[in-house]
Amino acid sequence: MTVRNEAELAALLRIGRIVGLTLQHMGAAIEAGMSTAELDAIGARFLQQQGARSAPILTYNFPGHTCISINDEAAHGIPGQRLIQAGDLVNIDVSAEMDGFYADSGSSFGVPPVSDARRRMLATGRQALDAAIDAARAGRRLSAIGKAVERVTRPAGYRIIRELGGHGVGRGLHEPPHAIPHYFNRAARDKLREGMVLTLEPFLTTGKPHIRKADDGWTLRTIDGALAVQFEHTVVITRGAPVLVTAV
Repeated sequence: MTVRNEAELAALLRIGRIVGLTLQHMGAAIEAGMSTAELDAIGARFLQQQGARSAPILTYNFPGHTCISINDEAAHGIPGQRLIQAGDLVNIDVSAEMDGFYADSGSSFGVPPVSDARRRMLATGRQALDAAIDAARAGRRLSAIGKAVERVTRPAGYRIIRELGGHGVGRGLHEPPHAIPHYFNRAARDKLREGMVLTLEPFLTTGKPHIRKADDGWTLRTIDGALAVQFEHTVVITRGAPVLVTAV
């Protein structure tokens, strides 16, 4: 989607704030011993109270209102009876629709007590998203995003999962451009345009930068069982710093 007027921007910001608040609400509720289904139910209730609908259910009939992925699960984890354990890295990905507009955000959380190594990984993931946001400006090539992310992740010893990237969003959950790389890819030469609505979401791993689909048909795991974290915002591209649609 490309934002054409103030009314569209206002509608995006409304659903973006709801998505951001839902993510914040769920993150604050995480505790060892709860199931991922219980955590998902907290998000489902919050979305319903705000008048928003789960985008994964609406778009793909996903078996959960949100995606909850733990440790080596990079994305699309199905909420269920799995119990969250102390020390886990829990990724929550929230996307929702209201009045025909969509927004998407995600964050990884450490369940106390969190080891120094995992705390460092979370901090680097946040820094990687900040770098992606700072690089995403009208007139620059898509490759600038991945280049900026790798300036943060490579020195810290992390790799970016190649098969997972950002995408267009706004009038649907997934729109062109698809698979915006968060690693440096010279072939990503298309230029960012003012008003484009995108998700920026680097996926970091401590191991090989690839994933496999689990037997449930949804969950994406690292191929070697290495940890993964993800941080994500929906943004609107401008000539300066992007508008953070899902910020709260």
